[in-house]
Amino acid sequence: MGTTRGEIVAATLAVLDEHGLDGVTMRAVAARLGVQHNTVRWHASSKGRLLELASDELLAHCLDEPLPEAFPDRLKELSRRCRTALLSHRDAARMVAGVFAAEPHTLRYADSVIATLLAAGHSPRTAAWTHWTIFYLTLGHTQEQQAAQAAAPALLPDQAMADSYPALTEVLPYVGPDSFDQRFEFALDLIIAGLPPAEGPLDPGHQR
Repeated sequence: MGTTRGEIVAATLAVLDEHGLDGVTMRAVAARLGVQHNTVRWHASSKGRLLELASDELLAHCLDEPLPEAFPDRLKELSRRCRTALLSHRDAARMVAGVFAAEPHTLRYADSVIATLLAAGHSPRTAAWTHWTIFYLTLGHTQEQQAAQAAAPALLPDQAMADSYPALTEVLPYVGPDSFDQRFEFALDLIIAGLPPAEGPLDPGHQR
């Protein structure tokens, strides 16, 4: 039996975990599977395509468990699951940020987020742009968190001296590597609080 696309995607994520995004190559994935380079190329014509498939797989299970029915709890839970999925693999947020994965799992996740906003009575424009705003927040926030796990915090006390940067010095306790969960929830609440007034709920068929 030949190597399947699913096996290649799993091997790609394994290489990502072991070597980081810069270490993901077609040859590294082939070596992980013990197959020829052309076997990988049969399923993914380029490294970019390989990363698209791996990025899509990250969101494969975001909808597996039941979701809250009420808004905004449903939107928050979807966003948390996306963040959890990105945190499950090394450099995953950086990988996803570098590709455009118009693939089934990614599209199904986006459809669910947008449907949640539409069902809450928001306009198509608000629904679409809110989804992208939260997704970009999640990507950027998770990239920072994953980078901090591999290095020192981005801003150290001796880099923000009180006499030169008094405001930064005052907020240093709130930007440390132990506050990522709280910062994500704060930003999510801020985005939701800033939504324009809903125009009225749509028919139940729009709720996924």
